[in-house]
Amino acid sequence: MIRWILITILTIGLAGVAFWGYQEHQEKNAILIQAENSYQRSFHELSYRMDMLHDKIGTSLAMNSKQSLSPQLVEIWRLTSEALSDVGQLPLSLLPFNKTEEFLSNIGDFTYRTAVRDLEKEPLTNEETKTLEKLYEQSGDLKDELRQVQHVVLDNNLRWMDVQLALASTDKQTDNTIIDGLKTVEKKVEGYTESNVNSGLIGTSSEEHTYQFLKGDNISKDEALEKSKKLFEIKKNANLTITESGKGSDIPLYSISYRNGEKNAYMDMSKKGGNPISLLVNRPIGKEKISLNEGLKKAEAFLKKNQLDDMAIFQSNEYNNVGVYSFLYNQDGVRVYSDAVEVKVALDNGEILGFTARNYYMNHSKRDIPEPKLSKKEAKAKVNPDVKINEEFLSIIDNDIGDEVLTYEFLGVMGNETYRIFINAMDGTEEKVEKLGGTEINFAANF
Repeated sequence: MIRWILITILTIGLAGVAFWGYQEHQEKNAILIQAENSYQRSFHELSYRMDMLHDKIGTSLAMNSKQSLSPQLVEIWRLTSEALSDVGQLPLSLLPFNKTEEFLSNIGDFTYRTAVRDLEKEPLTNEETKTLEKLYEQSGDLKDELRQVQHVVLDNNLRWMDVQLALASTDKQTDNTIIDGLKTVEKKVEGYTESNVNSGLIGTSSEEHTYQFLKGDNISKDEALEKSKKLFEIKKNANLTITESGKGSDIPLYSISYRNGEKNAYMDMSKKGGNPISLLVNRPIGKEKISLNEGLKKAEAFLKKNQLDDMAIFQSNEYNNVGVYSFLYNQDGVRVYSDAVEVKVALDNGEILGFTARNYYMNHSKRDIPEPKLSKKEAKAKVNPDVKINEEFLSIIDNDIGDEVLTYEFLGVMGNETYRIFINAMDGTEEKVEKLGGTEINFAANF
């Protein structure tokens, strides 16, 4: 009797396990089908948009009306944004596809920058027309390559999930038709980026601009370690780990890390000049013993110690007994947003917990600042009259197309909200309006 009871229980158990396994299998299949459908849709939409992009660029070349050309260029910019979104939804995180993304981004930047200006007053130059002609030819080649991959996918009923599995495989040999086709696309586009260096596309000269303010001789690993001990505020011998950046790095860097119990620290230091680019210290923070203002003095002393002069406090906040300070470079009374620096200070003992100066070293230079063409009073007249202005500055900011512009910066209140408003000091254009409160600089995102 007991034997039959045990057999019955085992049978029911096995049936339950089998049913559970079947349900799991069905759910996994449903997820796989959903992912496959999403990948297929994104790729086919990418191919369609490349067709449209090629046609729109061709149409813009045939246009003679400036009123029609601006909307057409905006449409091209919109299509490149959607194409980039399609690329981002494909399982290509392990397949280098950055040249294709860069090519699409460059088309978008070029057309947006051209579309937002007054083409009646500033029509396309001969160089810009040649750039459009080149982009038309190149986008046609890219369209054909993607169509070829699409044909193979449809003809052979290939699955994008196989691409994901092949890319994730540790096996070096990733023999996959889709991967091979996309590698061909990427290789072709790589040739475009090389030939477009002098075409006037936005961003193609960024390498000449990168980290232009780093000065001094290259330092050795031993010198970097000695400097890092002072920056980490280590008073005795410590076990530091140091590595050099690889070939793909923006600049030659030393990455130094330190661990001591609950305290972990990490820093990127430029090989040229031994400048700290970023620093992050993670440890438990004790009870607050110094004020936010005292923390500011610690941050200012840190900047001076590292030869970051003429930095003016922009804003300060306190989070969990940590002071967070943002500084802007100040040249002759003009605040320069491009040269921003951020510092974190522990309010239990004044230790520097964080620092980032990437923007500063990328953008800093002695600028030739023009005299404003508008008076402060004329600029104020451009601001919404309902805004009560409390503070005023002259500032240099990057506008929507990446150009540095001199502005009057007004900090004001309307209702219960605070706004920062930038008016172009040369022509009165309202360059930017920022609502403050939830929009301050997210310091933690810089580390």
